Amino acid sequence: MIKKNYRRLITFIAVASLFVTDAYAQDGLGVGAIVGEPSGVSMKYWIDKSTAFDAAFAWSLADNSPFQFHADYLIHSSSLTSNSSEAKGSLQGYFGIGGRIKNINNESHLGVRVPLGATYLVSEVPVDIFAEISPVLDVKPTVNLNWNGAIGVRYYFH
Repeated sequence: MIKKNYRRLITFIAVASLFVTDAYAQDGLGVGAIVGEPSGVSMKYWIDKSTAFDAAFAWSLADNSPFQFHADYLIHSSSLTSNSSEAKGSLQGYFGIGGRIKNINNESHLGVRVPLGATYLVSEVPVDIFAEISPVLDVKPTVNLNWNGAIGVRYYFH
């Protein structure tokens, strides 16, 4: 039990270190909540104006699974909304690739995620609201296709 918790802590620190960098960031580090499948804490770090890393430490409501972690590299499209001066923000579509680890009955399941979603970047406050779906191809312990889908909100620290 202690070894599992120790490995989870090391994994958390290693992944969190990806978000601590001096690289140019459009909006900095965002932290918030994700609700759906899975539900938990969501983070996003912008690398530049069109690419970002996101991650979630969450709990899956399916398969009696108490914990799920995923991390993705995302590419955003240009704004899907008008760039008029009256606009209160911008809506961007995105897609990406990443990985997921899920614990089901004390057995780790590893999978590849391909998220597809949209995020609304509010211009007056450092907040984004997002929705995404993601097919997940589990590759360990067996090959199996699953789906994630959720909505969420994040606050950005500059």
